[in-house]
Amino acid sequence: MTAEATEATLAHDDHPVDRGGDRPLRIALLTYKGNPFCGGQGVYVRHLSRELARLGHHVEVIGSQPYPVLDGDGAAGGGRVSLTELPSLDLYRQPDPFRTPGRDEYRDWIDALEVATMWTGGFPEPLTFSLRARRHLAAHRGRFDVVHDNQTLGYGLLGGPAALGAPLVTTIHHPITVDRQLDLDAAADWKRRASVRRWYGFTRMQKRVARRLPSVLTVSGSSRQEIVTHLGVSPDRVHVVPIGADTELFSPDPSVPEVPGRIVTTSSADVPLKGLVHLVEALAVVRARHPAAHLVVVGKRAEDGPVAHAIRRCGLEGAVEFVKGITDAELVGLVRSAQISCVPSLYEGFSLPAAEAMATGTPLVATTGGAIPEVAGPDGETCLAVPPGDPGALASALHRLLGDEALRRTLGAAGRERVLSRFTWRQAAIGTAERYRSAIARQGTAAAVAGRRG
Repeated sequence: MTAEATEATLAHDDHPVDRGGDRPLRIALLTYKGNPFCGGQGVYVRHLSRELARLGHHVEVIGSQPYPVLDGDGAAGGGRVSLTELPSLDLYRQPDPFRTPGRDEYRDWIDALEVATMWTGGFPEPLTFSLRARRHLAAHRGRFDVVHDNQTLGYGLLGGPAALGAPLVTTIHHPITVDRQLDLDAAADWKRRASVRRWYGFTRMQKRVARRLPSVLTVSGSSRQEIVTHLGVSPDRVHVVPIGADTELFSPDPSVPEVPGRIVTTSSADVPLKGLVHLVEALAVVRARHPAAHLVVVGKRAEDGPVAHAIRRCGLEGAVEFVKGITDAELVGLVRSAQISCVPSLYEGFSLPAAEAMATGTPLVATTGGAIPEVAGPDGETCLAVPPGDPGALASALHRLLGDEALRRTLGAAGRERVLSRFTWRQAAIGTAERYRSAIARQGTAAAVAGRRG
């Protein structure tokens, strides 16, 4: 066991200081898209930065729009968290996504590149953020002990400490090439497939960059294998550090009344990878025997597309509700009120919604797509597991749980215990800090060898 893991095991207080090295680390944590309410990257930055600070480290989050939401200053552990805004042109902001900036908004050639890429159907943010981050880090050389990139994988982050001023550690939650293939498979015609290929053009860059990275973190064994297979990264450079739920926030509360028939899921309506259309089809079957069954989707409603069509086709207009923009407390209350939480995804690199639902003690129905089984655990012990893309199997599991209160209580209690023992942000921060120290030590060894050769 490493020094940091030993410290965490032996500590009896809530927020132990990391003593795995001689001093607290100065960390630059990069995130090109940090909103914690629309994707896992923002959730990752928010909770990881807080727990690193509680371990005593100093974390400067460097992000672009939508800017991340950060928690406090980490003073309980002697560290701190700060935010440095590295603005883009924010071309995808609401209510005017894909906007054309005014002439006075352009600042330099990176801005021009960002707009040109959008105009030609591509997604520029990973590349343009990496270029801005490189420039920022070069201007603050010596300020950080380590640079941690949160899945930008842009050309600007190549060049090692000579270019960035510190060793680089990169998190890849899962290869975006998986999303690309699922979107291509769901495309209706050649025009849509051409559009998908252009939008995901940045994945070619990410493949090239990933193969040159010295240290890659990922969140599950499944994602590790995907990174090796799809991105061509050497296995010895990919390290699994699971993430987790905020178990203080996501916790059981018996005083919250259970709503009969309520099923909760978190999903972007028409992202094929999320499998929501299969859950809607399953709900139609379940309601034949459980008329009170209804679905609450945490996510944006699409007025058109496969999910909307499925809702109309199955006559579920009054049985499926979408909610968005809710607070953390409202989300927790919603999950607590549900009889079942469901993760119908075809693939997940980890599945925070599964871990969070389990942490509240809400029984889980989940597919076996990607890394979901690593989080949800064995079928019949901590969840009910079904094959991905199978509405019939989803319906059978939902029907079984809705009709068995004792099973719901058993799975809910076992699920929370699994999360507490394996998937907390404190544990994630400890494991991540270990990888930082390994990267710093490796760079020190390389510098010493270079010095001797010189």
